[in-house]
Amino acid sequence: MSNVVFMGTPDFAEGILQALLDSEYEVTAVFTQPDRPKGRKGLLQAPPVKELAAARGIPVYQPEKIRREENVRVLEKLSPDFIVVAAFGQIIPKSILAIPKYGCLNVHASLLPRWRGAAPIQWSILTGETETGVTIMQMAEGLDTGDCIDQVKVPVDSDETGGSLFDKLMKAGALQLIKTMRSIEKGEAAYTPQPEESPTPYARMLTRAMGQVDWTKSAPEIERMIRALDPWPCAFTSLDGRTLKLWKGVVPEGYTEEDALSDPGTIVRVGKDAIDIKTGSGILRLLEVQPEGRKRMGADAFIRGYRPESGMRFG
Repeated sequence: MSNVVFMGTPDFAEGILQALLDSEYEVTAVFTQPDRPKGRKGLLQAPPVKELAAARGIPVYQPEKIRREENVRVLEKLSPDFIVVAAFGQIIPKSILAIPKYGCLNVHASLLPRWRGAAPIQWSILTGETETGVTIMQMAEGLDTGDCIDQVKVPVDSDETGGSLFDKLMKAGALQLIKTMRSIEKGEAAYTPQPEESPTPYARMLTRAMGQVDWTKSAPEIERMIRALDPWPCAFTSLDGRTLKLWKGVVPEGYTEEDALSDPGTIVRVGKDAIDIKTGSGILRLLEVQPEGRKRMGADAFIRGYRPESGMRFG
């Protein structure tokens, strides 16, 4: 039985770790990020991977910097056959890459070389991709630049959110990882070098500030943004000086000459269950929102309670 050291931190990594625990492989240790303060009270919260590992009695290490010599020594002592990395959040140095018998495998949520970087799931939706997937790669010193061993494709549906695509890719990646590890052990795996340049920009990490809607952008761009940033950091705007989160919108066909004269961000129509907003190009129809200090609600409830009118402006 091959033994595995797992490195990962958020929910995506938790799903990959669960697949390893359900397989024939022995997970001998887990490395994850330190507990971080969360919420208004700033209470320390353990990463999802730590909670799962602790519940299964697996030793957990939480180094601030994995490259420090003491961590390298721990890994050398563990002598893993595989190190599996999934959304760990730290760069793995050459001194660690050389330790495991079968190398360090990374479960990356894109079809490399597309969308190297920290947030490939959300960027694939933001840019209107119709297909993405998961790559199992042999880690190298560069960022997401190692040889690809296996890939599985996943369609991006027209109503896909960051959360729904996250779930699909996590499940697909977990299954593909186990298959790939077995093929490596049998000597049947094929290693395909990546091109030096990626055809897409770097999938940079998301921030809360990225959720602020720029109404001069086109309606399709804003609609994709709403879906991509659901559940975090969430798209938002303001109305009458108060924050309004946006959870669901559609792009209706066509708009009138009168609509075209309105400034971006202006409400051009208020119906029973929808609010039409002029954008830099086209109309965005809001269907679900969340006023400041309130729960998510349909546009119909928001209209009844807050009485928005044509001519009012967001942002």
